[in-house]
Amino acid sequence: MKQPAFLEGVAFALATSITGSMLMAALPVFFPGSLVLRLVIAGIGLGYILYLILRSRRRIGRITVLAAWMLMAVFSWISGPPLVLYVLIHVLSVWLIRSLYYHTSVLPALADLALNGLGLAAALWAIARTDSMFLAIWSFFLVQALFISIPKSLYRDSSGNPLGPQHPDRFEHAHGIAEAALRKLTPTR
Repeated sequence: MKQPAFLEGVAFALATSITGSMLMAALPVFFPGSLVLRLVIAGIGLGYILYLILRSRRRIGRITVLAAWMLMAVFSWISGPPLVLYVLIHVLSVWLIRSLYYHTSVLPALADLALNGLGLAAALWAIARTDSMFLAIWSFFLVQALFISIPKSLYRDSSGNPLGPQHPDRFEHAHGIAEAALRKLTPTR
């Protein structure tokens, strides 16, 4: 499966912003205000988690990750933490799932955490300045679209090629390293 692209992330941000703002406008007829916001946050979170899982090349653990996210969402719904903590729980779950599926080392995962913090700050700034849910969701997911620019691993060999399991053919990579070691050991004529 093809990895997500920036323009795909921008399209997802636009679709999510439109959907989220429409739900925020329509659902208060049926539910009280803070419940609507929690419903929209959980729904958007589920949509983004599904998008991340389906666009990932890794097939292992998809059902487990989705079940764990559902348990987290239900637990955070039932426990009823303050809204700020509720949002942080969902943002951290996005970070954790992206770290599991898209990064192979700690440094890129930490960069992704910083990107999530920046997205949350952009959303808070947008909602404080404009009082528009559309712009808050748009700002958050527009920043999230940049996660594809974080390298999977920051560890590289001497020629600048990435090391680790993300290498397309690990056998060829290991074979090349072995040949280079043999060349160093063999005297030149």
